[in-house]
Amino acid sequence: MKSKIPCLAVCSALLMLLTGCTDVGQVSGQTATSVFLGSKNYKVLKAGAMGRSSGFFLLGIVPITSPNYATAKESLYKSVGQPLNGRAIALANQTEDQSMLYLILFSIPRVTITADVIEFIDTPPSGTVAPK
Repeated sequence: MKSKIPCLAVCSALLMLLTGCTDVGQVSGQTATSVFLGSKNYKVLKAGAMGRSSGFFLLGIVPITSPNYATAKESLYKSVGQPLNGRAIALANQTEDQSMLYLILFSIPRVTITADVIEFIDTPPSGTVAPK
């Protein structure tokens, strides 16, 4: 009985050393903004724009590269197909999905961001007529 306890402790310690941990969570760096989308003060540039980032885990537990939210969002903006610099744009209906493809010797984690890209347009104040 006494010989089984040290063996079990050594096996448990080895198991803990051989398995790795990785943080696949998201750090939210978003700011809160209130925008009213009830009037015609915006136009949709691209509905359902999508961006992805992939990583590579050896043996499914050793991270070689991890998926990156910044890379996925950059890919999403590129999928719009037009320059966005200097324009008043926002992401509406944004979703973020994480998936993992497990194969025998490795796994591929993936982050996918999907959103509608909208651009705010200038509207004249109420009671004035827009120039033609």
